[in-house]
Amino acid sequence: MGHDVAADDLAGAPQDDFGPFGLSALGNGFGERLLCAATDILACGFAAVCLIDSDSPTLPQAALVAAVEALLQPGDRVVLGGSDDGGYYLIGLKAAHAAPFERITWSTGSVLAETRQRVAEAGLPLVDLPTWYDVDDGATLRLLSAELLESQRPAFAAVDGYDAQATRAFLQQLAAEGAPWQLATTA
Repeated sequence: MGHDVAADDLAGAPQDDFGPFGLSALGNGFGERLLCAATDILACGFAAVCLIDSDSPTLPQAALVAAVEALLQPGDRVVLGGSDDGGYYLIGLKAAHAAPFERITWSTGSVLAETRQRVAEAGLPLVDLPTWYDVDDGATLRLLSAELLESQRPAFAAVDGYDAQATRAFLQQLAAEGAPWQLATTA
């Protein structure tokens, strides 16, 4: 059974450099660190874990709801939210399976495909979430700007993104200052 954590629950929780519950940053390499984070969170008694990127400010709430709904269903599974660049913005697990984090060429456009392959090799059911994007470079910063400042939904998106008001305000400030990311990459 899972546990809903409220702010009051964290008041007495152990704190260290890695946050509540004494979660660690163990592991050699990105995949091991993700696996250790999932293992630590599940060891706290939660029924599932979603590891989510920090560079998708407009990720639609519907994607997060779909991940939680999939993880609430009986039986084991892996939930993946793929990014349009070949990575992923979310991985959800009900058990700390190593397979989704092994033999992955991290920080490349093949991460999502390789992760799907490892999940299949492990015989784990896979639930795919809608594709979204993360902001890694000038092109995706322009995409974010178009979405938040010009109300242009990304071409691949079936739903509108989250209304990231603080991010919009920051982009508006940059735009007012003549930010170079507004410039086209080709003439």
